[in-house]
Amino acid sequence: MKEHSEEVTPEITQQEHELMNDSYKELSNAVIMMVDDEPTTLEVVQAYLEEVGFHNFVQVVNSSQAMRVIEEARPDILLLDLVMPEVSGFDILSSVRNHQKFKHLPVIILTSSSDAKSRLRALGLSATDFLTKPVDQSELFLRVRNNLAAKAYLDQLAYYDPLTNLPNRQLFLEYLNREIADAKRLNNFLAVLNIEVDNFDRISDTIGLSAGDEVLREVARRIGNIVRDSDMLGRFETNEKAVMTLFRLDGAVFSLLLVRIRNVENPAIIAKRVIHKIKEPMHVEGRDIYVTTSIGIATYPAESKDTAELLRLASSAKDYVKNRGGDSLQFSSSRINAMYQKRLSLETRLRKALERDEFTLYYQPKVDVVSGTIHGVEALLRWNNGPNGMLLPSEFISLAEETGLIVPIGEWVFREACRQLAEWHRAEAPPISMSLNVSARQLKSKEFFSITRQLIDESGIDTQYLTLEITESLLLDNIEDKITLMHAMKDLGLKLSIDDFGTGYSSFNYLRRLPADEVKIDFSFIEELAKHPSNRAIVSSIIFLAHNLGLKTVAEGVETKEQLEFLQKESCDMYQGSLFSRPVPRTELLKLLARDK
Repeated sequence: MKEHSEEVTPEITQQEHELMNDSYKELSNAVIMMVDDEPTTLEVVQAYLEEVGFHNFVQVVNSSQAMRVIEEARPDILLLDLVMPEVSGFDILSSVRNHQKFKHLPVIILTSSSDAKSRLRALGLSATDFLTKPVDQSELFLRVRNNLAAKAYLDQLAYYDPLTNLPNRQLFLEYLNREIADAKRLNNFLAVLNIEVDNFDRISDTIGLSAGDEVLREVARRIGNIVRDSDMLGRFETNEKAVMTLFRLDGAVFSLLLVRIRNVENPAIIAKRVIHKIKEPMHVEGRDIYVTTSIGIATYPAESKDTAELLRLASSAKDYVKNRGGDSLQFSSSRINAMYQKRLSLETRLRKALERDEFTLYYQPKVDVVSGTIHGVEALLRWNNGPNGMLLPSEFISLAEETGLIVPIGEWVFREACRQLAEWHRAEAPPISMSLNVSARQLKSKEFFSITRQLIDESGIDTQYLTLEITESLLLDNIEDKITLMHAMKDLGLKLSIDDFGTGYSSFNYLRRLPADEVKIDFSFIEELAKHPSNRAIVSSIIFLAHNLGLKTVAEGVETKEQLEFLQKESCDMYQGSLFSRPVPRTELLKLLARDK
């Protein structure tokens, strides 16, 4: 027979009140679940804890319902009687410890028994603590407080990002699964916002790791301020208060979970405000940093009812924004999803393309503007992708850059181009030069210079016939380091060309400092020479400036006789384009060279 009598215990002291209010008031929101078949015990325990500031309680009298209620309420601590008629506390404790989500839940045993065997059995089932009935108010408070504090510390380590103190990916997935279940049950609407800082790797490389960390903390603070904005929440016009929770998933990627919202406009309002707020200048370590974000939005149940699918859709929509320049938002759609399924498949095949020997080089002649003779060729990569046919660089190079595959692919291009150039020169063909494009990732690689030198030595080519083309926009960041690297390349005997000239905003300022041999006038200025007088003025200025600096000029994208006549008039040196020849494989190039003799 159980004893149900409760003795009056001394009231909690003023000092203990202050301790709760000051040091542990953040624990007062904890969900405290109590399982006991005696309602009087439940009421007394709750009254004691309410007096010291706790206010979230779940009472269970019927022990057979305990596990169901635990799964629904997800308590922070469980106060559990042992001897109950329906299901014993031992059975409940065993079920809790075997449950993946609750195996570390603090469980304080409430028992009137002093039986050592029962205590040992409970300890064997990993009970966290014991309290003897009738409970002492001060001891109850201290045991609950200490166990909650220990749980909070372990939760901080397991579920929170140490840099931003935001909940991490693991907690995000748990929240999302629970909220989807609630949304399904209550017929609610929720949205997942996948948020990524644009070009964060470049930002971090430029300003340093510690400053990069501060940028991420500031991004978290700014989004957090939006989350805490009650006015923004009030706009949603729902019967229940809408809730937004921010998480840091990894790197520069955050996720914002919006629940209990009723229409698709609500996530867009939040996303636009995030984009606007993040764009405001950040003052970090004595400098102003300007940051933009890309945001992908997926909604439940409109776009998916599955957790993994919802996350993938939000991420795909965000990647779509990134590839279009960032600083914007995008709702997921079947079109975008199909696009990124194709992209994923393309990436898988691209990773195997080198070992399958699927790459080849095409060559586009660089032709003398006056004589029409071939002075050199530009080597251009092609990917023979089986069922997809021959793919142009525009269809896969950006993906190779993003995944880092451009480095081994670029090395293959360099090796193959040098091999081909050496073969042509051994065949006693007229001395022909070759140009190669250098990507941003290659230029940043610490091994780029040493690999270049090694491949030159292996091929035995005369470096005066090899030109490296560097896109002008790549020179705008860390210009001094790039100039140093260019001088090192010149010391190897290589020639250097500035590609896409005129599109980098700082062209004329830096051109005089660059150890270049030629500039290539971007095709965008050539294609509409006849329509836009401003394009003719720009092309004339580039040619004049380059010649005064002792540089050769090459015009790209020449397709008409009128364009060629203008270049002849302005004394441009060489041109490339379909007017003479599109990029062709090696065999067809040899025919062009033979015809040119």
